[in-house]
This record gives sequence, C-alpha cells and structure tokens, in this order.
Amino acid sequence: MREIIIIAAAAENNALGKDNTLVWHLPDDFKRFKALTSEHYIIMGRKTFESFPKPLPNRTHIIITRQKNYKVPKGCLVVSSIEEAISVCPQEENLFIIGGGEIYKQSMLVATKIELTRVHTEVEADTFFPEIKSEDWKLVEESFHPSDEKHSFPFTFLTYVKRDLSE
Repeated sequence: MREIIIIAAAAENNALGKDNTLVWHLPDDFKRFKALTSEHYIIMGRKTFESFPKPLPNRTHIIITRQKNYKVPKGCLVVSSIEEAISVCPQEENLFIIGGGEIYKQSMLVATKIELTRVHTEVEADTFFPEIKSEDWKLVEESFHPSDEKHSFPFTFLTYVKRDLSE
C-alpha cells in the first residue's frame, strides 16, 4: 500500500522558515531528504517551489497553487489542491509532501507517515509545522545527532506513523 509521507525539519517551537528560506544549514538533514525523496513524487506549495534555484533532480515535482496559468519547467505538474496532487500520482508510488506550512497543515489528515527532523533550537519564523498530536501519531523511530563543525544545532530524526483507530 502506498504511503503519503510528510517530510520536514522543524525547530522545537515548530518553526520551519522565515522569508521563504530555511533558518539553518544541516548537511545530514539534506542528505536524508535527498535519500528519502529521490525517484519519488514530491508535493509542495508554490512558495516552497519558488524557494529552489531549480527543480530538485530525480524527483517529479507537483506544485499546488491557486494561480491560473502558473508556469513551471518541463516535468513539473501544477494542481490546485492537496487532493488533486495526490490523485495525479501513480497509486503504487509513495509520495512526499515537502511544504510549506499551509500544505503540511492540509496534509496531516491524509498522510500515513511523518519523517521529521526536530532541530533542537527555537528560532524566529513566519512559517510553522503543525502540532503532531500523540493521539493521532505514534513515534516509531528516533536518531539523535549532536551539533558538530558542520551542524550548528543538534537534531533528531523522528519517524511517526498514523495511529490505528483500534490502538
């Protein structure tokens, strides 16, 4: 069965970014993002898409926007809702929801898994990740990484799965 996976990096206060940019540089988080999302469909809002210098290699981009006639490079798809984004992906393919804040909020009900990098700091932001409610999500894996010469902040990779209603 296909998984709909939210993937994000958020601070302790759920901050995602400010002025359409990330507020930290964590090379190991980028490596994990690339390893998990390569060769898959990635769903994002228009502002997230516009924050990239060019489309990410080896991924099919699906951009959600209300703008009519929004122009995207070849190989990218434009849709108007999270439901439409999911419907254009092949049924057997896992897909990744990569932001921003509003898209994450809309996808919490349909997602089956969350791959979250919890950055152990609090930062000023204008975009936030939705609260992960323990009655809806179960933490199944975590891996802590201390700060070092390449990583200004310590962080933890967290994997959550949607709770079964019978739990």
